[in-house]
Amino acid sequence: MNRRTFMSSSTLLGISAVMGQEIALPEYHNTAKIPVKILATNWGFTGSLDAFCAKAKADGYDGFEVWIPFDEKERDEVLNAAAKHKLEIGFLAGAGASGFSEHLETYIKGVELAVATKPLYVNTHAGRDFFSFEQNLQILKTGIAIGQKSKVQVLCETHRGRCAFTANATQSYMDALPDLRLTADLSHWCVVHESLLEGYEKTVAEALARTLHVHARVGHSEGPQVNDPRAPEWNAAVKTHFGWWDAVMKQAETEKRPFQTFLCEFGPPHYLPALPYTQQPVVDQWAVNVYMMRLLRERYT
Repeated sequence: MNRRTFMSSSTLLGISAVMGQEIALPEYHNTAKIPVKILATNWGFTGSLDAFCAKAKADGYDGFEVWIPFDEKERDEVLNAAAKHKLEIGFLAGAGASGFSEHLETYIKGVELAVATKPLYVNTHAGRDFFSFEQNLQILKTGIAIGQKSKVQVLCETHRGRCAFTANATQSYMDALPDLRLTADLSHWCVVHESLLEGYEKTVAEALARTLHVHARVGHSEGPQVNDPRAPEWNAAVKTHFGWWDAVMKQAETEKRPFQTFLCEFGPPHYLPALPYTQQPVVDQWAVNVYMMRLLRERYT
């Protein structure tokens, strides 16, 4: 048995020992019967767009979330693939430029292209963590205005490197912008604050009350993604994240929303840990996301 085979076999044996375990979560009842739409990510998928959509549909997803293509032909391909496979779309938009003016210009273009397609929502990577408060505020105000004009929710994701990279920073933007609505990916805050956000309960509660979309990835105090949410050593992290997602669902019920969306977003290496030298992922990314999708479906519908 060579090194690669040995490492592969050892990893699979370790995973198989816990695969059958189900985490015991507190009961939750969707009393208002809010429809839940669960989306797939193409992050890490190496096949064609058509193959991705076919696989997502076959495994039971309601739709998918992808970055908005700036190229018209590529944008049409995404829309046509969604229609062909009867899948709904949530679009990502944002900018990576370090200069504020260029960043804002690209951000506006992406958001406007996305809302024009009338997706479920537009999730934005808004601003940069090194922009000033006033600069990030201008970006957020612009997104909110485009959303209100188009009647498509334009959301700000809680994401490292962006304006909402910490609980503290996000609290400042929530204080300044009553209409700010969020995509909650609190796995990012877990890393930044090196905790499951103990001590930030007030800010977390307000953020969850403003959350219209959830990135259902489980983080922990030292990383944005546990290696396998089925493994018993991550029970505390999984339960904490489901507690946050329960709060989002309860808010959706209170507001009588037409639907609540989730994206299963466990990512590929190196979000997903890999073995040294071989770079073999320690678990199947797609299988973990399908597991999470089914757990969300069972819990919330």
